[in-house]
Amino acid sequence: MTEAIEYDVVVLGAGPVGENVADRVRAAGLSTAIVESELVGGECSYWACMPSKALLRPVIARAEARRVPGLSPSVQGPLDVPAVLAHRDTFTSHWNDDGQVAWLDTIGAVLHRGHGRLDGKKRVIVTGPDGGEQVLTARHAVAVCTGSSAVVPDLPGLAGAKPWTSRDATSSPSVPDRLVVVGGGVVGVEMATAYRGFGSDVTMLVRGDGLLPRMEPFVGEMVMKSLTEAGASVRTGVSVTAVERDGGSGPVTVVLDDGERIEADEILFATGRAPRTGDIGLDTVGLKPGSWLTVDDSCQVAGSDWLYAVGDVNHRALLTHQGKYQARIAGAAIGARARQVPVLETDRWGAHATTADHAAVPQVVFTDPEAASVGLTLQEAEQAGHRVRAVDYEIGNVAGAGLYADGYRGHARMIVDLDTETLRGVTFVGPGVGELLHSATVAVAGEVPIDRLWHAVPSYPTISEVWLRLLETYRR
Repeated sequence: MTEAIEYDVVVLGAGPVGENVADRVRAAGLSTAIVESELVGGECSYWACMPSKALLRPVIARAEARRVPGLSPSVQGPLDVPAVLAHRDTFTSHWNDDGQVAWLDTIGAVLHRGHGRLDGKKRVIVTGPDGGEQVLTARHAVAVCTGSSAVVPDLPGLAGAKPWTSRDATSSPSVPDRLVVVGGGVVGVEMATAYRGFGSDVTMLVRGDGLLPRMEPFVGEMVMKSLTEAGASVRTGVSVTAVERDGGSGPVTVVLDDGERIEADEILFATGRAPRTGDIGLDTVGLKPGSWLTVDDSCQVAGSDWLYAVGDVNHRALLTHQGKYQARIAGAAIGARARQVPVLETDRWGAHATTADHAAVPQVVFTDPEAASVGLTLQEAEQAGHRVRAVDYEIGNVAGAGLYADGYRGHARMIVDLDTETLRGVTFVGPGVGELLHSATVAVAGEVPIDRLWHAVPSYPTISEVWLRLLETYRR
């Protein structure tokens, strides 16, 4: 072990969250080390956001084109799957991180490749690929940005069956003829959409009674109907009790709780995420290994004046854009504290408070139809004790929707706080609605009064005219 190297800040994890923390603290003039055991750029760049959307875009574009008069006959054939996979590979830079490393160089952050582990207060040991160890110490802060990983349940036979997780689904070099997807959340519905679009015989097995349970109920209903119409089999209220596969190759057999057996070529478990904190030395600073880390609104770990947890590891909102948002705030807070500038964490509009984590988290699910939401659902708002009203409108009744596609099916809902006449949440489901979401995010995050939204005039004829129809419906 060589002599310790001292930096102002040490960042564990060089995914988009860690990169943004490093960028902000470097901008504040602090020397920064960033530690990464895999690829610089992290999960989003190589196994999540970018490759999954590269896979989904051709599937969704073809589905939408088939609804456009004059174009539909030209797009009835199968996708060029090898071309789609090759395009996906370009978006992951063929799983090479040279470009991301070069970016780190431009901001002046020092990359240490290897596994980083806390070793007491403000001290990190990095075990490199060759087994050698380097000690890093931090004058001001250590930021844990190690993300999360897929959870695979403990089922008989599963370990030897080599199941897919989200990483396998987004990086597979080929398309299985038959795919079983276990789970009805975002990863499950997106990968079911993609692989059904590629021609796989897809069976979804969902323990609950519907899809996308954290969104408004009508969203899961519409996505399920569309998947079924596309030829996928969606089965709810079922549980997998065992998985069988001889030698980890060949067909896989899925055993259900009613004794039914389903055979497939691959099985994807999309059943949740766990924090990647099991082997980063949390025990050396009085924290439980493998736990989510509780933080304040500057992402400082509870009970600590030097340790930060940013992104998935704090379990506030497991979304790349929210993690990057947190990173910008945490980095600014670290910089301010290093200069001994007061950080007003209670100032909801301040630069050092992650207020959006509580009230305005946006998310798009890239299925056919798309689903997009920000803020609270009706159930969440009522459970929080707000006096609210749900206002609904069929997006297909908007003139722009009919121009977008024949037989446009979509639904919009806004949750109005009746005491403040501002929006607590907005949900859209329908083709192309992801591009509507930022307008809703601005309305929710900005607490824009209904009376002011009347003066935000939507262009005609666009789908955004649904805003006008929602406001009219509320005033009736």
